[in-house]
Amino acid sequence: MRRVLRENGLSIVLLSLFLLFWLGQSVAGHRDYNSDQQEHNQPEVGYGRYLGSAHFWEATAENWESEFFQMFGYVILTAFLFQKGSSESKKLNEPEPVDRDPRKSKRKNTPWPVRRGGFVLKLYENSLSLAFLLFFLISISMHALAGARIYNEEQLEHGQSEHLSVLQYAGLLVSGSSPFRTGRASSWRSPRWLFCRSS
Repeated sequence: MRRVLRENGLSIVLLSLFLLFWLGQSVAGHRDYNSDQQEHNQPEVGYGRYLGSAHFWEATAENWESEFFQMFGYVILTAFLFQKGSSESKKLNEPEPVDRDPRKSKRKNTPWPVRRGGFVLKLYENSLSLAFLLFFLISISMHALAGARIYNEEQLEHGQSEHLSVLQYAGLLVSGSSPFRTGRASSWRSPRWLFCRSS
């Protein structure tokens, strides 16, 4: 057990912190949601039911979007730009091992994508940035699904006939526009964070 903890300490601590902060977000969101329910003379919901609600998943996806988008940008920028004195930056005037052509490596344990070359090698070389981009796209899809559901439910509550599809809502997220909400304005978080939020 001690060996497992030593060899995987970083992953274990990061996963534990992730789950702890997600739990904190869910508890705070549950309280906020029930406070909003009270203001609108609606029944409160239990914690378990809240975890299945669009409110929880919209807030979760919104947080993940910004983080994955920032990490995607960071990975891309550090591949091309320099910062003197930064341990995250490549050295200004020295060749880096990471820039060597992997196909010319004489190591016997060269990864399969390097031996294969072509399109597979291109995917392998860009796998980290592509992974963050994929996570961002999954998050924005989750946000659009949950956000459209919340918006449409609120429209029905207020006797409005306007209905947004998931694709229409996703378009509003990407464009930075926000649909007009007649009801619970406090629960609406504008998607403009995509272009101006900093953590």
